[in-house]
Amino acid sequence: MTKRAMPVIAAAVVALIATGGCTRIRAHQGYIVDNQLIEGIKPGVDNRESVEGTLGRPTFVGQFDAADWYYVSRSTKQLAFANPKPAEQTILHVRFDAAGNVAAVDRQGLEKIVSIHPDGNKTPTLGRERGFFQELFGNIGAVGAPGMGGGGQGPQ
Repeated sequence: MTKRAMPVIAAAVVALIATGGCTRIRAHQGYIVDNQLIEGIKPGVDNRESVEGTLGRPTFVGQFDAADWYYVSRSTKQLAFANPKPAEQTILHVRFDAAGNVAAVDRQGLEKIVSIHPDGNKTPTLGRERGFFQELFGNIGAVGAPGMGGGGQGPQ
């Protein structure tokens, strides 16, 4: 190996190590979707037990009505240290009637994802807009004021 080849090899090794941190990371969370199993669930034919036997326990049950079962699946991708972004999502909503039979099966995807953009580094609130000194000195004279409680009088 010549002295001229050494810096080229060293630069190539450094470049490989540096680009190793820029790999794409894929992750999956939640239910693993099997389309054949999902399409096997039929309204009016299946009930709670058959759905649980086919799809397994739901990701969560409806908060206000236990007749709603949800199976949630999400795949994300991320580049190095960036925030993960959803690549695929499936929300399977199985509704049951009062007898426990399947009433409807709804399937939704990425359209249910909402992007929330906070308003800077402050949370907007309703009410008075007071400055620093108003907050610091605003209570002077309010102690013992009528209707404010703690008027300095003990029980009589």
